[in-house]
Amino acid sequence: MNDTSYGGWTGGYLPTRLSFAAAPNESAQVWLERLVGQYGQCPPEEADALICLGGDGFMLEMLHTTLARTLPVYGINCGTVGFLMNPAVPDNLPERLASAQAATLHPLRMKAMTREGECVHALAINDVFLFRQTRQAAKIRIEVDGRVRLPELICDGVLISTPAGSTAYNLSAHGPIVPLSANLLPLTPISAFRPRRWRGALLPSTARVRFDILETDKRPVAAVADFTEVRDVISVEISEARELHTTVLFDPGQSLSERIITEQFTA
Repeated sequence: MNDTSYGGWTGGYLPTRLSFAAAPNESAQVWLERLVGQYGQCPPEEADALICLGGDGFMLEMLHTTLARTLPVYGINCGTVGFLMNPAVPDNLPERLASAQAATLHPLRMKAMTREGECVHALAINDVFLFRQTRQAAKIRIEVDGRVRLPELICDGVLISTPAGSTAYNLSAHGPIVPLSANLLPLTPISAFRPRRWRGALLPSTARVRFDILETDKRPVAAVADFTEVRDVISVEISEARELHTTVLFDPGQSLSERIITEQFTA
């Protein structure tokens, strides 16, 4: 994962073929009408960039659609938090895109096996997490690169996040924020009961992680990879999909790396 400044992703070319996608909320729809009227609407397959109007959730949906193609995404905040978004300023959009900083993100790949024998594959740009389905705490064995590292974690759940996703659910679960350039994946327990003081681990981005669910009948567990939820899993394997990527654009001085650093100094 890396950031590049003006001249990097465009090579000095002014991007004018823009494709707009908007969330269903009123603010996003108002901005969609205004910007399409100002710059036109280009089909995504012919566009220089995809302009995403909405919040972080909608942005995440759009990023998933670009994993198999080289279409950079520029978010305009029409939601609440807007961690992945830029301010809503309509003027000089092509010039803003040309000077934008690009962050390349690689997703996590999840392979989940269920009690019924179903195998589910999914990708996650933010995180993959497991959580208990009933009042019973989950019991999970953690294996990294073929070696059992934790024979039994009793918890509400556990998660692995990308560096970009480390400021989301991972941070809420008291996991570490990871810079984009670190090539690390935070592994964070969710309300761990035993080992009580275990805070998780930082794994190299090349790590292959496997979670095995113990006592699956008594303590059912679900797995979630961004928008894909799988119930009654018995094992989950996770690794970084280096062959896939998506590119996110940010205004100068507001790169994703800078936002991640700033978040660590926010009270």
